[in-house]
Amino acid sequence: MPAKDIFHEAVRQALQKEDWIITDDPLVVKFGKDKVLIDLGAERILAAEKAGKKIAVEIKSFLNESELFDYHAALGQFLNYRLVLQRTQPERTLYLAVPIETYRSFFGRDLAQASVQEYQVKMIVYDSINEVILQWTN
Repeated sequence: MPAKDIFHEAVRQALQKEDWIITDDPLVVKFGKDKVLIDLGAERILAAEKAGKKIAVEIKSFLNESELFDYHAALGQFLNYRLVLQRTQPERTLYLAVPIETYRSFFGRDLAQASVQEYQVKMIVYDSINEVILQWTN
């Protein structure tokens, strides 16, 4: 099993603070002969909906020297995971969790903004120190 991201527990705690129930840690999804492990699976029962809402969260720390390099890897992983979920668990929405520092320093750049828009990357922006979610982007 791959190692958990350094901020895995912080994001898990932040989701739980927002009343998400962690259902899978990791979320294991089989796709043909392949098996993907998405960091977290969670759901929340909404008062207006009996079925609630299901999400999957891929957590990234962006701690390497090049944020662009980290983003290329994260985007490829995100797109493949989203494809697998669309085919196997279409009720689940995939989010890419990124730390606030990276969101401020990298995701305001032209290339990041254009690719997030083009590939419709949904993100959770988190504060790893206070273990809270600061923003959900759609």
